[in-house]
Amino acid sequence: MSWIGWLILACVVAAFLVVRRVGQISKKTAREYLAQGALVIDVRSNAEFQAKHLRSAIHIPLNEMESLAPRRARDKDQVLLLHCQSGSRSAAARRKLAQMGYTRPFNLGSYRRAARIVEGK
Repeated sequence: MSWIGWLILACVVAAFLVVRRVGQISKKTAREYLAQGALVIDVRSNAEFQAKHLRSAIHIPLNEMESLAPRRARDKDQVLLLHCQSGSRSAAARRKLAQMGYTRPFNLGSYRRAARIVEGK
């Protein structure tokens, strides 16, 4: 592969990494919200949650957001920190909750990132 090919590949990878982080709350801000009592919500499937989850997280699968969120996250002004396996479903959950009238939903991103932020792993 020529140097132009490598350059194009590097640009594509860099763009992917930047786009992946867009829309995610910063680690510092997330930790500040956690200290103030933010609610951590795992939006993964039941099987994923049962296999492994953060101790402090409550489980509201993305496909059940409309029915379960009003019961489990009653305060629409509470900070909600959402995560999933990769960050895609939590981004979709953030949009869905905003449409439902929640004022402070944030995307924590992937499970791994959420664990590092929430549990210091």
